Amino acid sequence: MAAPRAFWKGYLKLSLVTCPVAMMPAVSEEEKVRFHTLNRKTGDRVRTRYVDAETGKEVDENDEVKGYQRGDDDFVTLEDEEIQSVALESTRTIDIDMFVPKDSIEWIWYDRPHYLMPDDPVGEEAFSVIRDAMQASEMVGISRLVLYRRERAVMLEPRDRGIVLWTLHYGDEVRDPKSYLDKIKTGKVEPKLLHMIESVIAQMAETWNPRMVKDPVQEHLLDIIAKKKKKTRHPARKAKEAPERPSNVVSIMDALRKSIGADEKRPKAR
Repeated sequence: MAAPRAFWKGYLKLSLVTCPVAMMPAVSEEEKVRFHTLNRKTGDRVRTRYVDAETGKEVDENDEVKGYQRGDDDFVTLEDEEIQSVALESTRTIDIDMFVPKDSIEWIWYDRPHYLMPDDPVGEEAFSVIRDAMQASEMVGISRLVLYRRERAVMLEPRDRGIVLWTLHYGDEVRDPKSYLDKIKTGKVEPKLLHMIESVIAQMAETWNPRMVKDPVQEHLLDIIAKKKKKTRHPARKAKEAPERPSNVVSIMDALRKSIGADEKRPKAR
């Protein structure tokens, strides 16, 4: 199978060192089942149109304009040229501004991963030097780049022969965990309960495999579609009834004993 085409090409720059690079998203949803909305009576696809909320009339594309709401039915309008005018020079150049320790950026700031690779044999040496220097110093690069129609903060992390470029969330997008997690009561855990939970974890431990995060809904949809193609009737799956919430609290010690006993009888996964 041929490698997918790069969705972005530009330059990686560090001080006076520059090299051409190409980038591909590290994750993709192209294999997901996607649906179109159809007219049940005719089988034709349905088009989406913008209509005026007050008059109900369709709005011509030339009359559409972006608006920032500042109050009830009160908007500040911006033309496309005004929005595009704030685009910076980071459209085609990843200019590394600074370096930070690899472990100093918590997972919550990570947004979307991309594979970054040299796009020219002549520039491979410069690319490799930047990658290996970050690897040796255990540092990651911080830069800015226009992706997905807006400028984003990005992090460059050396990985194998290439570099993984992560788009990062902005500061106002990440919520302070203290406002949620500080509400959890603190208390000393009973050592015996802790030991039993550790035993359950040890018995259920397995080696990571991507199949562990397969999408069962996707598989069921493909199964339904395959049967539809064969023009066979496929009865709808009966929804499982949600288990009733217990009226009394079961002893956590008893529950753990049962869990450990059940796990000891269960054959270990290969």
